[in-house]
Order: sequence, then C-alpha cells, then structure tokens
Amino acid sequence: MREGQITKALSGFYYITDEKDVVYQTRARGVFRKKGITPLVGDYVKFESENQTEGTLVEVKPRKNELVRPPIANVDIGVIVASVTGPNFSVQLLDRFLIMLEYKHIDPIIYVSKLDIADEETVEEIEQYKAVYEKIGYPFITLNVAETENLKEEIKKIFTNYFENKLAVFIGQSGAGKSTLLNFLNPAFNLITAETSKSLGRGKHTTRHVELLPLLGGLFADTPGFSALSFPDIEKEELSDCFPEMRKLSPNCKFRGCLHQNEPKCAVKDALETGEVAKSRYENYLQILIEIQNRKPMY
Repeated sequence: MREGQITKALSGFYYITDEKDVVYQTRARGVFRKKGITPLVGDYVKFESENQTEGTLVEVKPRKNELVRPPIANVDIGVIVASVTGPNFSVQLLDRFLIMLEYKHIDPIIYVSKLDIADEETVEEIEQYKAVYEKIGYPFITLNVAETENLKEEIKKIFTNYFENKLAVFIGQSGAGKSTLLNFLNPAFNLITAETSKSLGRGKHTTRHVELLPLLGGLFADTPGFSALSFPDIEKEELSDCFPEMRKLSPNCKFRGCLHQNEPKCAVKDALETGEVAKSRYENYLQILIEIQNRKPMY
C-alpha cells in the first residue's frame, strides 16, 4: 500500500504523486461510487500499484476542506486576483470571495492588478481599501508596474513567504490577471493570457481540467473565472463568523446569536459608529445576510 496526493484528475484517471515526487496513474475502486465519494484533486490517498500506469486508488483520507469550483480539496491559501479596470474593481465581489474562503477555512491573500493604467483617483481609492483590509489582517498586495523595479522578482519574493508547503488556488473574474500573475511567479508555465473580450468585457479562460503544479515551494491550482457568488451552505447565524472583525466583536453583543441587524446593544453596530468596522464591509454583510434570509429552503 502506498500513500500520496492526487495532483491531477482527467478522463476517469487519478494521477497520484508520492513523497518522492513519482506520479502514478490510477483508477478509483467501484466502492467509492457506491458510497457517494468522489476523489478530488488535492486529496491525500492510499493506493496500490505495481507500476506507474496501472494503479488502484483504495482510500481517501479525511479532508480539511473542499471546493466545488474547481473540485479540489485541502486548500490552504486562496489568492483573490482583482483588477482596477477591465473588469473594474468591485469591493462587493471581493467580500464575497473572502466569505467563501473564510467559510472553508482558507487563508486569503488579496492581489490587485493593473494599477499602472489606473487614474490617480482610482489608485487613491484602492489605497483606502488596502488600509481597511490590512487592518482586518488580510494581506493586500498592490504593485504598480510603472513604479516597481524588478517587478517579477519583487512579486516572487512576496509570494514565496506565503506559498511554502501550501496548496493555493487563484480566484477572481476572468481578465483580472490571474494568468499574468502566475507567469510572473513562474515564467515556465507560459500560460495563455487571452485578451479580454471587448464585446463581453471578460477574459477567455483556457483551463480545461484541475491539476496541481509546483509553485514557489508549494502547489497551485488555477480556476475558471466567475463574477457572482451565492452561499447555499451558509446559515444566517454563521455569516458574521466569515467577517474576522465581526467574529472578534460578537461575544460582546448583548444577545447570543446576534445578527448585527436590528438588535439593541450590538457590539458590531457600535464599532460601525466608531469606524472600527468599515461601512462598506457592514453594508456588504447586510446585503448577503438578507439574501440568506430570503433564500428558499431546500428539501
């Protein structure tokens, strides 16, 4: 019996990399289908194999988390790639990505691209958001191509500190610059950075399957671009836990289970008045809370 991690899934085959970086092609036992278990890229597994092309996946070890899009397990870091233009920066979308990552216990990193083509007012606005999110504790990376010498080396230096022995996903709208960032981090990828469609206002993404590739001492998986997120799994009582600044304040609310909506003596609303909680974050929280409250029950 061998052990390893699924690093690629394609056409019914699972490619497992062992501790010596040897890759084995396997198929899953039929018992997985009977039990309703689908092995995912990122899973740590046990398998049997007499050679590198005819193995059998025997057991999937417990996961710390899993994502649906892309189907991947055991993610440590989520790099949210946003751009200031084409597509425009959206703080609502950023908070939705952050909620998704927080709910799955994935550490977020925010990276904003294309500052070199933004006007002064937009750059100032991004800097204000940077202050908000860094205060919460999120890394918020902005590098202006026009002002940064040795840009690629600077980006690699920053991300190496986060990626060592970690599995990272890169998420964000198509055209925001995920592939460009990855090419900065490792030019050998030579990923296709399709031009943003002028008619659709979004990039033409080329990812066809999920595969983990080595990056700066860790692994990464690219994801399809998408611009809207709903939260079918999050209950209204869980939402504020996905906002670290609210999670910290909630024990000080008068009522247990306070939703920070209309309740009296709410520590989060008090912090909103003093500026400890950012207005944009609270407004986005309320918008998503109302969506969850109005969600039709699933049977």
